[in-house]
Amino acid sequence: MEEPLTEELLDELRAAPSLESYIDRHNLEGKTLAGYLGELLAARGLARKDVVKAAGIGATFGYQIFTGARGASRDTLLPLAFAMGLSVRETNRLLKIAGTNELYPKVRRDAIVLYCLDRGATLAQANDALYAFGEKTLGPHGE
Repeated sequence: MEEPLTEELLDELRAAPSLESYIDRHNLEGKTLAGYLGELLAARGLARKDVVKAAGIGATFGYQIFTGARGASRDTLLPLAFAMGLSVRETNRLLKIAGTNELYPKVRRDAIVLYCLDRGATLAQANDALYAFGEKTLGPHGE
């Protein structure tokens, strides 16, 4: 489920014979958080309950996120990203679709998370790294 780079899409948009052809080609109706999570689960052959459990999120709250009944904070989405084994690009897309800030390498905590995602770390390994650097660990923290 490799998403094209923004620069690639911009080049394609500039070269498109019409705006309609570009929009039709890329199905730009706008993705929902629940829809994107569903796509990710299907692409990886994962079960929602297993991902929710691995992310350390309560079953009811996790179900509500995956069905679109509730939104989720950035610190709830990041454990889901680790539980699903998402790439940095997929994680940033997840965060963007959810309306939260993408991971930014100039922010110390984000840099640690990016480093861990890029190396395929588990959620526990990422939290260990965050803790070792005195940063807040990932998790739903009171949601």
